[in-house]
Amino acid sequence: PPGEGGGPAASALSMERIQSLTDLADLEAAYSQLCEEEKVVQEELDALLEQQSTIENKMVALHRMGPNLQLIEGDAQQLAGMVTFTCNLAENVSSKVRQLDLAKNRLYQAIQRADDILDLKFCMDGVQTALRNEDYEQAAAHIHRYLSLDKSVIELSRQGKEGGIIDANLKLLQEAEQRLKTIVTEKFDTAMKQGDLPQVERFFKIFPLLGLHEEGLSKFSEYLCKQVANKAEENLQLVMGTDMSDRRAAVIFADTLTLLFEGIARIVETHQPIVETYYGPGRLYTLIKHLQVECDRQVEKVVDKFIKERDYHRQFQQVQNSMMRSSSAEKIEPRELDPILTEVTLMNARSELYLRFIKRRIIADFEVGDAMASEEVKQEHQKYLDKLLNNCLLSCTMQELIGYYITMEEYFMRETVNKAVAMDSYEKGQLTSSMVDDVFYIVKKCIGRALSSSSIDCLCAMINHSTTELESDFREVLYNKLKQGFPATTFQDFQRGVTSAVNIMHSSLQQGKFDTKGIESTDEAKQSFLVTLNNVEVCSENIMTLKKTLESDCSKLLSQGFGGEQAQAKIESCLSDMAAVSNKFRDLLQEGLNELNSSAIKPQVKPWINLFLSVSHNIEEEEFSDYEANDPWVQQFIVNLEQQMTEFK
Repeated sequence: PPGEGGGPAASALSMERIQSLTDLADLEAAYSQLCEEEKVVQEELDALLEQQSTIENKMVALHRMGPNLQLIEGDAQQLAGMVTFTCNLAENVSSKVRQLDLAKNRLYQAIQRADDILDLKFCMDGVQTALRNEDYEQAAAHIHRYLSLDKSVIELSRQGKEGGIIDANLKLLQEAEQRLKTIVTEKFDTAMKQGDLPQVERFFKIFPLLGLHEEGLSKFSEYLCKQVANKAEENLQLVMGTDMSDRRAAVIFADTLTLLFEGIARIVETHQPIVETYYGPGRLYTLIKHLQVECDRQVEKVVDKFIKERDYHRQFQQVQNSMMRSSSAEKIEPRELDPILTEVTLMNARSELYLRFIKRRIIADFEVGDAMASEEVKQEHQKYLDKLLNNCLLSCTMQELIGYYITMEEYFMRETVNKAVAMDSYEKGQLTSSMVDDVFYIVKKCIGRALSSSSIDCLCAMINHSTTELESDFREVLYNKLKQGFPATTFQDFQRGVTSAVNIMHSSLQQGKFDTKGIESTDEAKQSFLVTLNNVEVCSENIMTLKKTLESDCSKLLSQGFGGEQAQAKIESCLSDMAAVSNKFRDLLQEGLNELNSSAIKPQVKPWINLFLSVSHNIEEEEFSDYEANDPWVQQFIVNLEQQMTEFK
């Protein structure tokens, strides 16, 4: 086995063992083992001798490195000493700097204390003089400085030799503070009653100096709300006196709301700098909150007048009764609803624009005030904003109006579509009948009006109603027309291909909308079927065109800040349903084409193809050449097919 430390292997046979051997076989075995071990040792020696020159060179290199290592050791010790010295020096300097910084801070504190004591004495003297001169701004500045002083400074002043005098002066200062608060409040109330805006703004700026931020904002908001109320009342009186022949008479209530919102927005824009400058960031919310209460009050008055003058609730009730299929009540004329629906969407659009303006202003003000605030404070402010915008009477009122609007718009669309179908006509040379363009004009008008309201929920509702109208009612009309089949065949094959899940057509759509009106000739029946096929195809294309247009319009609406991710998801869902309806029209077209093929094309083409079987296919070379020049079947087949297709052009 190898020796320890990787040295040459030691023999496994000791001298005593060898000397004790007496048997020849054992001696021969021992000899063989020793020969093998000798061979191994010889190989190891040869390997070591081969490395001799390399090892000697390395030893020489190590000897040469010795002096350099000694120099490096000395330099390292010297460097360590320098680092230790520098560290100690830095520690000493740092300690001195800390002491100097502490001394400087204490000196600044002492100077600040001295300045505060001087300011306190200055405030005591200055506030009395300012009050005598009715310089309320200066008096408020002295009080503000007094309120800003460290309480420990006041205690320090009272502990001095003149403590009694200081106590007396402090008492006078506190009395002056209360007196000034009373004066400012009274002066503000007087200016507010007189409508003196410069004086109102003057004393409004004094409130925060006295620590009366909330009271100042509340009183100033009260003044502004009165201005809003007076102007709104004036505008409402003008509305009641408006001549119905006036150009804006149809949207006069929307214009009144617009004037109200513009007035409040102008107030916010005008006074926001004053609030931010004198009251600090984050206070605009309080001002707008008070203004919104007055806005809600005035909106309620305008909407009540609108409901009364436009007879909104009665018309809604009449529409609701008319939409019940079993109802025998007289239906309201859709044209009567057109102007009122337009006005409602305009009112809602103005409201959405105003609320978006308010939201933008409050968010900007909160962002400045919350720059260093915690995440909890930011979330709390966001809750305040959401509550203000979502729970205000303006939002609730407009949601109620839009709820009525959606039902009335659905009725308007359904009835006008029914009329378009009932008045359907076809002019010679046209590929489609009149109802296709009429129906899609109506659908675009209704969806466009909902889009103009800037309400995502309203828009989605009308897209869904339009999709239902096209899918169920209008498609049913076209289906029933195709169901009559192409002349010269039965409709059984086509009927098997159409799903049995199609809804039963509305009773209003069953009364003469696609009545053949006694079509007597086969040509008229054929023409009616082919025009209906064209109608179905154009409807499918129009739906996809409408979908693309809505995608663009909705994208613009969302980019303006209306709605959010949820709104975008709603719109995408509604538009995907519209695409599915287009595919259903495409399926109906295919079914109609199959019927046309089985009824008119196959019966004609089949005999022509059968003629091909009667032509001899066992021909000589001479006949083959003749067939190439004058085929006995193909040319006649082409002529017959062209004549057949001419019938469908």
